[in-house]
Amino acid sequence: MPESKAFRLTETVKAGGCASKLSPAVLDKVLRKLAKQQDRNVLVGFDHADDAGVYQIAPDLALVQTVDFFTPMVDDPYTFGQIAAANALSDVYAMGGRPITALAHVCFPANGELEILERVLAGGLSKMMEAGCAVIGGHSVRDEEMKFGYSVTGLIDPSRVLANAGARVGDRLVFTKALGTGVICTAIKKGQAKQSWMEAAIASMTTLNKRAAEVIAGIPVHTMTDVTGFGLVAHAREMALASRVSMRIFASRIPLLDGALDCIRAGHIPGGLVSNREFAECVVGYGNGIGDEVKAILFDPQTAGGLLISAGGSADLVDALNTAGVPAVEIGEVVAESKPLISVLP
Repeated sequence: MPESKAFRLTETVKAGGCASKLSPAVLDKVLRKLAKQQDRNVLVGFDHADDAGVYQIAPDLALVQTVDFFTPMVDDPYTFGQIAAANALSDVYAMGGRPITALAHVCFPANGELEILERVLAGGLSKMMEAGCAVIGGHSVRDEEMKFGYSVTGLIDPSRVLANAGARVGDRLVFTKALGTGVICTAIKKGQAKQSWMEAAIASMTTLNKRAAEVIAGIPVHTMTDVTGFGLVAHAREMALASRVSMRIFASRIPLLDGALDCIRAGHIPGGLVSNREFAECVVGYGNGIGDEVKAILFDPQTAGGLLISAGGSADLVDALNTAGVPAVEIGEVVAESKPLISVLP
């Protein structure tokens, strides 16, 4: 794509990326009141806050479906489109599926510049093509705040669905990518982010979880989730509750994007971080020496974040991921159900 003039997309929205999502507390309160579905072909619904739904269509085949869209978290339209696509695709990868088709969702101002819309769509399409996922249609509405994303459908083996409920006592927790996109994107919106911080965050958000999913498909793992809008702790909470286990996470092992803690110290705190913390910190117990900045980053809403994996052993998994060019580290372990649900240790 040719270079375009600089657009400040982030100036047009109140919150960007996954930080613009509804509070997990709101969703939890509403979803708990909905009727339980009786269709036995629904292998994974919304009961345990999984990344995507799974519907069986044959003895050895099921559909995995998700939808994800949000407001801009970067100023370049093409990059925004890429990030939105990577984020939507991630839910299918996190369930162990292979994305095959997508439908675009567009909210755009009636008097908006068409060049912006064209570049957003082109950016998204570039990532869908990289994933081997065909964009076959979409829907658009007029909206003063731009929003963009996709519904994605994939295929999955019903016997290999990586739902939240699969973590086992003794498992190790492996995490790919690094935390900090939420606070860095907030700094970008305020015009306070260093160039190196922006470049690292964008590189992370535009990297598909495709390669990681391909490696994981060849190694036995028990469950997996992608860490996105609810932050590391709230997504770990979903996995722990569904699996009826507890978790220990070692703060010193968690990879952080360059500048993430600087952004927190400077007060670049997205509203989503505050909401996540209000919702999930009640299940967390902190060990001695965990600083305030580190506590905050655990709730940072990630956009197109990494994968949190629960597996019986981590050495082979980490080695395989790193060999494939996927950054991955062991950050914790699964223990018997107890209080606190999640222990964060130095």
